[in-house]
Amino acid sequence: MTTSTDSASFRPALDGGLAARLRAAFLAADFTADGCLELLGATAYAALARSETVPALRVTGGGSVRETLLRLFLLQRTVPYAEAEAALPVAECLAAGWLVHADDSRGDDRRPVRATVDVRPYANDIAADLTGRASAAAEAWIVSDLGCAVGGAGGIGAAGSAGDGGAVPRSELVLGVGGASTTLANITVRRPVRRVLDLGAGSGVQALHAARHGAQVVATDVNPRALHFTALTMALSGFDNVETRAGSLFEPVGGDEAAEAFDLIVSNPPFVISPGGRFTYRDGGMAGDDLCAALVAAAGRHLEPGGYCQLLANWQHVRGEDWRERVGGWIAGTGCDAWVVQREVQDVTQYAELWLRDGGDHRESREDYDARYGAWLDAFEAAKAEGVGFGWITLRRPASAAAAARPSVHLEEWPHTVEQPLGPEVERWFARQDFLRDHDDSALLAARYRLADEVVQEQVGAPGEEHPQHVILRQNRGMRRATKVDTVGAGFAGVCDGELTAGEILDAIAALIDEDPAQLRARTPEQIRMLVEQGFLEPVG
Repeated sequence: MTTSTDSASFRPALDGGLAARLRAAFLAADFTADGCLELLGATAYAALARSETVPALRVTGGGSVRETLLRLFLLQRTVPYAEAEAALPVAECLAAGWLVHADDSRGDDRRPVRATVDVRPYANDIAADLTGRASAAAEAWIVSDLGCAVGGAGGIGAAGSAGDGGAVPRSELVLGVGGASTTLANITVRRPVRRVLDLGAGSGVQALHAARHGAQVVATDVNPRALHFTALTMALSGFDNVETRAGSLFEPVGGDEAAEAFDLIVSNPPFVISPGGRFTYRDGGMAGDDLCAALVAAAGRHLEPGGYCQLLANWQHVRGEDWRERVGGWIAGTGCDAWVVQREVQDVTQYAELWLRDGGDHRESREDYDARYGAWLDAFEAAKAEGVGFGWITLRRPASAAAAARPSVHLEEWPHTVEQPLGPEVERWFARQDFLRDHDDSALLAARYRLADEVVQEQVGAPGEEHPQHVILRQNRGMRRATKVDTVGAGFAGVCDGELTAGEILDAIAALIDEDPAQLRARTPEQIRMLVEQGFLEPVG
């Protein structure tokens, strides 16, 4: 692993040999995601994901090695020196800064110890190892600042993390695994690739996943501490194919000139729309949603043909403007295919309150809290913003110039539950866009289709009615969509098994319902196109 940052001032120190010994100790004690779940039980384990430690404390008093590691690195509790010594190479951990003595009143070297960082077992199993490297491992550990494993700056004291003996500025805090990072990991396309870029790496969650299926991973961040934590995560998890680089947006990989290209770009950027850049992990330091707009506009220049860029983003809902026009404007001119899914919308007061709590402002004086709240509302009012949308943006650079001349751009709102991981469905969605772009109505009718797995039909109508008012097709996989079709569409989908062409099926249906085959062929391609695009029908071959 290589790094372009001077990490000598950071603690814990990056020592590959010690990281390997820590990893061996964690594995020997089964200090893994499954091992912690087994020890704590589902209820206490789920509470940890909410940054609640009391349930776990109640079941970790037995003194086993696994319990010692859990109390040290997840619950941030002081443990006796002898217990730490039984679990870890404790003298080395103290020297390197993974641990510190907790009691300064005693002069001996066997004082109780505590951890300086959160080390969280992580089940790196969203994608199997696709590269064949023997060093790749399913077990992994995410290193982050104390109190920042899940929550934001609001999860720690106002002075910042003091695990290394000195307060860390809150603006430089490094978060661990949260809801946003898990969401991005789940929706990312996983396939063997040559180069991956993790833009805004933080503690290295996305780079960790990418290291399993990318031959080379470049992880960037504006916060040098974040890059150091990424390097710690990789060393502890046994990966040596990740390079860290400091800088903003695409500057570390060439910017506009001499741009480096990647097969996959992932980013959980500092997308929060805030009136100031107080926290590096969340505030981009640009006005409104300009950071997300800049990221999207530049991404295409850094993608190999067929490459994907996947990111999470916020966008303003501006008075008198459709959000689709706003985000669509970011994509225009990139030459990329795009699929944008808005998952939720908050009004500006809800949004401000969410991030004020994330920053711990609710713990300040009422006067200071009200002033910060007012600053958020002033900024939104100046921008004429009435709400903030959150969602996923996936870009793909077309593999051919002809496809790039006719990019497929689709923006939709879908707040409903989806199947996770969704990455395979994302890849299938773009494949379907390629098919539809290359097939006019005549070609659609000449193609063969298969009904997708786990699609069910629902009929809506009054009890006893001979004919249903509506026929609903519903997916139990992927996006779990539901769509209304007419009886012809339902009948057509029901017999699609890949044997007959669409035209042949429609001719048979026309004979059954006594309709002119030519007219049925003329009016059905639009419905077929919709069913293919949404994944109810899969083209064969």
